Amino acid sequence: YCYAVLAGPEYTSRFAEELATSSPRIPITTDVSLFRQGVELGRRLIWLHTYGERFVPENDQSGNVPTGRARAVRPVPVTAEGYPNDFHWDEATETLHVGEGTFAPVSRKVWEFEVSGLRPVKSWLGYRMREPSGRKSSPLDDIRPREWPAEFTEELLELLWVLEHTVNMSADLSTFFETVIQGDVLAAEDLPMPTEDQRKAPEI
Repeated sequence: YCYAVLAGPEYTSRFAEELATSSPRIPITTDVSLFRQGVELGRRLIWLHTYGERFVPENDQSGNVPTGRARAVRPVPVTAEGYPNDFHWDEATETLHVGEGTFAPVSRKVWEFEVSGLRPVKSWLGYRMREPSGRKSSPLDDIRPREWPAEFTEELLELLWVLEHTVNMSADLSTFFETVIQGDVLAAEDLPMPTEDQRKAPEI
């Protein structure tokens, strides 16, 4: 339920001022059926965002990311010469160019999708270019493949699919969030205070 509330862009846009000075606070609906709807939305999101490892639907035990529209129209060459060092997105054709490789269709919403200012597609690709972007934390960062592994193409497709499905859930998440905040929610004093034992950090 919490994940469904926090995942939509409306939460941060509506409470941007409060979030600048306070921690996130969750409006908990008193409507049981609406709460359950949020739980199901959150379960699906977590399933997507853990690449099929958590909250796997009963009708899908494959453990795989659900397929989306994007395809590797022209896979990135698995050669040292073909290792890409640039990428860009073409709006007219909805094509993501990665060196000599192309992936399509990739919508603007997928390409520009961001989480707290980070754009997953751009960040993922930047770290995997021949001359990677981003910070280096140790000499181990210099240990890299000499040619683009075929696994990278599969991983990129899975990332695009996860974002596709996430974007497709935006309307449902927005409707759910608006219904929650327009309805009755629990006040802080309605919730029981945790005991001292419940406040303790779990033992490792």
